[in-house]
Amino acid sequence: MSDLICLEKIHNINISSLEIVSSRLGRTVKADAFVPAGLQPGDLPALLLINDGQDMEKLGLSSILADFFSAQDSRPLVCLAIHAGADRKMEYGTAGVPDYMGRGNKAGDYTLFIFEELLPSIRKQLGIPRFSEKLFAGFSLGGLSAMDIVWAHPHEFTRVGVFSGSLWWRTIDQDDPAYDDDKHRIMHDLVRKGNYAPWLKFFFMTGTQDETNDRNNNGIIDSIDDTLGLMAELERKGYDRQHDMHYLELADGRHDVDTWARAMPAFLAWALGKGE
Repeated sequence: MSDLICLEKIHNINISSLEIVSSRLGRTVKADAFVPAGLQPGDLPALLLINDGQDMEKLGLSSILADFFSAQDSRPLVCLAIHAGADRKMEYGTAGVPDYMGRGNKAGDYTLFIFEELLPSIRKQLGIPRFSEKLFAGFSLGGLSAMDIVWAHPHEFTRVGVFSGSLWWRTIDQDDPAYDDDKHRIMHDLVRKGNYAPWLKFFFMTGTQDETNDRNNNGIIDSIDDTLGLMAELERKGYDRQHDMHYLELADGRHDVDTWARAMPAFLAWALGKGE
């Protein structure tokens, strides 16, 4: 069950709020749809799903999209910003593989919510039955969630954007003497065990001040180490770093919405610019 409410127009973008009563998650999920005002019936836009949609006003997504849509080399795009709930640390993560503290144990339900409840509601409520392609993006733990869902369902997506992703997500505590980066980082292991899908493309963003932790004392903060490590796993799987991946490292970038706002235009240009 879903309802479309609160329609408004900002920067020639129609913004509507979709509320979905989710049986999978046991809560009402709010999602904000950003649709270009000039979209015509029969147009076939791309669909970008974004985790942590509750932060999009602070991020300035409507203004960023307005600039993107005004560029002559942009392609049609609908954005759907999904608000996180009180159980964010349980719903986000890696489906079927909770971390060492049991976080992410509802990630499988969140994945099913996306496919069984959210996507059908989007098509029905927005009156757009098909999309040219689907993308998923997220920030921090929401970035890990986006990566996990896209990697596990390559037949549904073409690209993923991971902003300061929680790619440290691990099965045992790093202070455990048995801890090994090559064995216990969950997303890295999922990539190693997964299958190569040649159409998938990956955008990774980090900031040099994302954090201060450096668990292996190599002079590189963990968020950058974990991101570069996942890119290396993708390379070993068959992806080309130059053509299939884009890495953006922001000097002085922090683990916050303001930093991710700086990176979002680059992600959109990479993902959906006609000249990408």
